[in-house]
Amino acid sequence: MKGAWWKILAVVLLVYTFTGGLLMEVPRLVIIHESIRALYFHVPMWFGMVVMFLVSVVYAVKYLRSHQPLHDRVSAGFAHAGLVYGLLGIFTGMIWANYTWGSPWHGDPKQNGAAIATLIYLAYFILRGSLDNQEQRARLSSVYAIFAFAAMIPLIFIIPRLTSSMHPGSGGNPGFNMYDLDSSMRRVFYPAVAGWILLGVWIASVRIRILEAEEKILDLDYEKNK
Repeated sequence: MKGAWWKILAVVLLVYTFTGGLLMEVPRLVIIHESIRALYFHVPMWFGMVVMFLVSVVYAVKYLRSHQPLHDRVSAGFAHAGLVYGLLGIFTGMIWANYTWGSPWHGDPKQNGAAIATLIYLAYFILRGSLDNQEQRARLSSVYAIFAFAAMIPLIFIIPRLTSSMHPGSGGNPGFNMYDLDSSMRRVFYPAVAGWILLGVWIASVRIRILEAEEKILDLDYEKNK
């Protein structure tokens, strides 16, 4: 994505999200009360995380087919942004759980699945950091990225729906669309999702440039030592 328009749009959407998310009226639901405002921050983190990891695995497959270093950098950059969103999703979820469930961590299937998925992607970066050969690192990382994404989907979206879970939309619990998610909340929620995703793309693009700069430095050092 070239140009600065989408970065400006991301800033505008997130300013609107924070303003509307904290100041606009929300439905007064039993137990949830004001904590329903976390919907504008916690849930979009998961949307953003899935989008970032999806782009990462697409470029991992592209690298395995083309062996172009750019595809590996894009895959790693979006995996980095996805991991950031995964950690933020867990953190914001713990804040929400503390007010609605009484403690930050209940061992809920979706909480446990998110934690395991995050650890799987942390191992992805450990793998990348343990290999010095760029081609070998890119090839193994791409294969691992495919495995990590395939493992994340059931951990977060399938298993919690099949087991007892307190999360809305899981374990037989109704999703937020069946609660009083009125038009005023939708006016903030959808821009929030778009804004957080655009911010994730921004984070990934910065990380990709950093990786490119690091590779150029390594190539220069190699040429000097020849």
